[in-house]
Amino acid sequence: MRVPRLVGLMAVDARESARTRGLSLEAPDRPDFHLTVVEYVVRQYPQPGTEVPRDSAVHVWFDFGEGDGGGGVREPRGPAPPGGGLRRELDEPGAPCPAAPRAATALLGPP
Repeated sequence: MRVPRLVGLMAVDARESARTRGLSLEAPDRPDFHLTVVEYVVRQYPQPGTEVPRDSAVHVWFDFGEGDGGGGVREPRGPAPPGGGLRRELDEPGAPCPAAPRAATALLGPP
């Protein structure tokens, strides 16, 4: 039998999906898994589509592990920064260039 995709399902739906296929679920991060209802599965092992014998256990997790992410807001933030590296402020088109100091002109010579 093939393992169903459980990631994204609520705990109650994941248990029902596994039960109808003759699999059992285990949740290493939840000792009270049998009471968990509305939390979503974020990982599973074995992966969906893996062939396993009937009555096998599928491990599911409801929290991301240390360093696996999962926190933060995932809404789009705008406006996005411009691409291409650092940008500098440019003068308006047609604006005269600021005059160079006299000392710099003396060192460099006339243009």
